[in-house]
Amino acid sequence: MKPFEDILDRARANPRHIVLAEGDDQRIVKGALKAASEGLAQISLLSDAGHQGPLVQPHEISGVPVQLIDPASSDWFESFAQTYYELRQHKGMTLDEARRVVARPLEFSAMMVRKGLADGSVAGAVHTTGDTVRAAIQIIGTSASSKLVSSFFMMMLTAPLENTNNVLFFADCAMVIDPDASQLAQIAIASADSVKALMGIEPAIAMLSFSTNGSAKHPFVDKVREATRLAQKERPDLLVEGEMQLDAALVAKVSAAKAPGSRIKGSANVLVFPNLEAGNIGYKIAERIGQAEAIGPILQGLAKPANDLSRGCSALDVYRMIAVTVAQAQS
Repeated sequence: MKPFEDILDRARANPRHIVLAEGDDQRIVKGALKAASEGLAQISLLSDAGHQGPLVQPHEISGVPVQLIDPASSDWFESFAQTYYELRQHKGMTLDEARRVVARPLEFSAMMVRKGLADGSVAGAVHTTGDTVRAAIQIIGTSASSKLVSSFFMMMLTAPLENTNNVLFFADCAMVIDPDASQLAQIAIASADSVKALMGIEPAIAMLSFSTNGSAKHPFVDKVREATRLAQKERPDLLVEGEMQLDAALVAKVSAAKAPGSRIKGSANVLVFPNLEAGNIGYKIAERIGQAEAIGPILQGLAKPANDLSRGCSALDVYRMIAVTVAQAQS
């Protein structure tokens, strides 16, 4: 887990304020308190006092404050409602409806990030990906450089793989169901920039297919080939190759045989899947059969960091996602 230790060290060196919307979930509390006690982040936990009630009381751990907030009784509530109303009034939103929306922890946490009251948010242990991402897009918004919100997974390898530094990045395995060539190119570019910012390593991007350099003919192959061309045209500074099969992307001997002119030479560290079906299946095979540890989905394309957890997450997953979100906020 050496690559992830680097992220933890970065977070400890310059912790940021992370808000977690699901402070009534025991996994969230445990992961958040672990992150706070290790000095990774200043933590705010949102707690809906009308439901289960807080699982922890306000206190400080190792000098890092852990703040409990009930959205509906917060001093920020009316200001948040007014801002949400202004954002959504063109959709028919009323101020009373805006109050009902921002009383919900997902929207309240996103508004904290938008307003600069937190540097990033983490949710998804209880809420669906759709709800979590929708709140982030509507309130935080997309970045100036990207209008597409996508995701990637950090796959921490437990068995050595040549030229990988024991970490691979899989995109997009959680967000964009069937990207066209232009969207696929955007996913590749965003993933490359995320990897460089998060890990400080040079991305080598393989655009995956069931074909390598025209070995098969099909519209699916054409889409990946066109996406590669678009990514190369927009960002000539990046090392992007495709279409290529997974073994040509990762194994030098196979690359030499199937793609003798490849500059990646079997050392890809960013794998861009042609659609969500392939990506989701691929990361779960790597996780369940290959014993890789999957960290994510990590969202990219938002104006400020907001990340989604799996509803099957553990407290350790929460802790790790807090660290990733801190590193994104630093970047």
